Formats: sequence, structure tokens, C-alpha cells
Amino acid sequence: MLIQIALGSALVLISILIAGGSYWVMELVLHRLHPWLARRPHRPKLALVLSMTAIWVLAQMTVGVWIWALALRGLEIFGTLEEAVYFALVAFTTLGLGDVLLPQDWRLLAGMAATNGLLNIGLTTALMLDSLRSIRAGQMAP
Repeated sequence: MLIQIALGSALVLISILIAGGSYWVMELVLHRLHPWLARRPHRPKLALVLSMTAIWVLAQMTVGVWIWALALRGLEIFGTLEEAVYFALVAFTTLGLGDVLLPQDWRLLAGMAATNGLLNIGLTTALMLDSLRSIRAGQMAP
């Protein structure tokens, strides 16, 4: 049990650190684009920022899923990488279909992967809202 908790905690920490780094890079990009984003026309630029942020978030979530999948495959919990990616994606998104399960010796990792997914979804939602709020505030300034 302690091995599962330690491994799961490490995977969550890695994923959250990547999300934090991703957020930092996104903030730098938006800061550099701020003068252009503040000029008219505003609506197309907001749509562009929303679209690009959504793609950025999707990429970051994909990295999180792959971290879990590679760890599960490395532990030889699953026979194929496809099965490990499928399980990680279903757990990370908290979909939890139950058609692919972890062995009893590793089942705590399923809950930890789901918790990691919830944390990442919360962080990325905050990223999207903060990005749009920041751009919109810059556009409204005189």
C-alpha cells in the first residue's frame, strides 16, 4: 500500500509541476502578446486566445495522461501501451468505465489518477478563465 501511495503521489506531483510550468509559459506568451491583444478588434482576438488556450490545456492534459500510462506500462501492470493509455485516460478524466481495471495490488493508483485528473482539470479551467479575464481587462483599459 505504501508503495502505491508513494508512486501515486510522485506521479501527481510530476503532473502538477508540469501543469504549473505550462501555466507559467502560457502567461509569458500572453504577456508578450499583450500589446497586440489590447488593440482592436477585440472579439476575434478573444476567440483566438480561447482557442489557443484550449489547445494548450488539451496538450497539458495529454502529457498528464501519458505520464500515468508510461508509469503503468513500466510497472508491467498492463500488457500493452494502448491498454495503459486507455486506462490512464479513463481514470484521469474520471470517466471510470470499469472495463479495464488495475490488479488488486495496484488499485489505489486508480483513485490517485482520478484525483490527479480532477486537480488538472481545475488548474486548466483556472488557466483558461484567467487568460481570458486578463486579456479582456487589458482590452477595456483606456
